[in-house]
Amino acid sequence: MKKNFITFSESIRQATHQSMKISKDVIVMGQLINSEAGVFGTTTNLFKKFGEDRVRDFPVSESLMTSAALGAAVDGKRVVLVHIRLDFLFYSMDAIVNWLSLWRFKSNGNTGAPVIIRAIVGKGWGNGPQHSKSTHSWFANLPGIRVGMPTNAFDAKGMLIDSIFSNDPTVLIEHRSFFGLKDYVPEKPYRVEFGKSKIVKKGKDITIAAIGFGIIDTFKAVEKLKKVGISVEVIDVRSLYPLDTKTIIKSTKKTKRLLVVDPSWKSFGASSEIIASVTESIGKKMISNPLRVSYPDSHTPMSEALEKEYYFNSSEIVSKVKKLFNKK
Repeated sequence: MKKNFITFSESIRQATHQSMKISKDVIVMGQLINSEAGVFGTTTNLFKKFGEDRVRDFPVSESLMTSAALGAAVDGKRVVLVHIRLDFLFYSMDAIVNWLSLWRFKSNGNTGAPVIIRAIVGKGWGNGPQHSKSTHSWFANLPGIRVGMPTNAFDAKGMLIDSIFSNDPTVLIEHRSFFGLKDYVPEKPYRVEFGKSKIVKKGKDITIAAIGFGIIDTFKAVEKLKKVGISVEVIDVRSLYPLDTKTIIKSTKKTKRLLVVDPSWKSFGASSEIIASVTESIGKKMISNPLRVSYPDSHTPMSEALEKEYYFNSSEIVSKVKKLFNKK
């Protein structure tokens, strides 16, 4: 299959465009989606190609557009709903929690509401506590919603297409720092199955399960750890719900050590769920107790100096790994 070397944002635009060509039922909703910039380049020219009936721009009213997407989905459309800020997605929680997530359950599986929510999150730039929340664990805790966190252009395209043609509502969380990164991506449509983690680097001494943006600092840490003789197996979790605990457990059973890198608050999060699943299965076979790298249980500061203290980096990951080996 022919591949093209494209950015993360272009892969999303390509997936959306191809899906809209495949089915006239695929529509896009959201704020600024018909602008020339096209939401970081992910919706550029879709309005010119498909018109306002299928590319529906909304005012700043997150609850309204999410409820409209739900109604369109129940009526037979497959809706790609773009929330530029994950933080403001929470104005839509009634529609998501009380309607979207349980529609198939309440209809006994007879009808569905295939809404795909693209929720964008970032870090740094002085965004502060109202523009940089990482709340993927919240949605993964909600029955009836699939949660994906692609970390590269290949997965971004495949997971979006899979979501569009699934009958399950899905939240895809995209980190802005990925948008400019490039990867080789097949030109033709393809699907990346949910519920499958991916081993992106083989190793023998320790397993690091990285979630979302945590993969970037993880790979930086891997290079540093290589210099001190520690071989790391890296797993890109990518599908938070359903969660592929089988792959993580199998890897940890081999390495007997586990570190979870989770770009979110420490308490009651995805890292806790992964660690609990592993220890319940093979806890007695591990050399040391699992550890995690995450954000402190605090809101994001705005100043650059405090941001550096708040967000973890590769050095913190290295330090936690060395702790598992009792090294300084």
